[in-house]
Amino acid sequence: MKIGDTELDLSRPVVMSIINITPDSFFSGSRLSTDGEISAAVDKALADGAAILDVGGYSSRPGASDVTSEEEFSRVSRALRIIRREHPEAVVSIDTFRADVARRCLDTYGACIINDISAGSLDADMHRTVADYKVPYVAMHMRANPATMQEHTDYDDVTHDVKTFFAARIAEMKGAGIDDENIILDPGFGFAKTTRQNYQLMRRMDELLEFGYPILAGISRKSMIYKVLGVGPSESLAGTTALNWELLVNGASLLRVHDTKEAVDVVRLYEYYKNA
Repeated sequence: MKIGDTELDLSRPVVMSIINITPDSFFSGSRLSTDGEISAAVDKALADGAAILDVGGYSSRPGASDVTSEEEFSRVSRALRIIRREHPEAVVSIDTFRADVARRCLDTYGACIINDISAGSLDADMHRTVADYKVPYVAMHMRANPATMQEHTDYDDVTHDVKTFFAARIAEMKGAGIDDENIILDPGFGFAKTTRQNYQLMRRMDELLEFGYPILAGISRKSMIYKVLGVGPSESLAGTTALNWELLVNGASLLRVHDTKEAVDVVRLYEYYKNA
């Protein structure tokens, strides 16, 4: 996969590290508010083995405050300026569902992956924007929007319905001109799904490989872990690490995480295990 002049090898799984520029993310330990905190978090993620830095300025947790496009771009820009200055070679992903934010980031900071929690359903211009810039695009499954998504968990078969969703979205993406080699699918763990549905989907996630695209999976410290364990996000690293192994077993090519080193270790062990 190409991001500008950089090639990302997905023949083995890679880790995408969350660089969170929001004041109300569900995991308080990931919130970055000063330039020094951002710089230190980026340095650590890359030193720990992150292949991608995923920069987000809009919290998608249920009940999070809405922010304007201008504020979202301002937050993301703060991190991107630091990354481009201190680590110009780093592969960056922009976590946004807004085409205007994506476009401004691409114009200002160069080629990036666009990571869209709505797969284009929240902004009709997103697919055309991605096609115009010819950048990789993560299309995630979600129903409705972050504020109301947990009111839309009525599936007969969650995995079947996610596959139906992607079949339609892939047709739309290709119709808009997005190249096959730029499409990545994300099952959307925690988005419009109950705890049980998340695990049902995880067990059958390998069925998404039928579409022929890389799978990105993010379960890092989410409620599907801490509700089962009866803890909070800050106590959910061990559960995240265990489930990241299952994501790899079931076909994930990219793991989106808060804790880079632990995820990189899981990938290294999984690769050794496969080839032993």
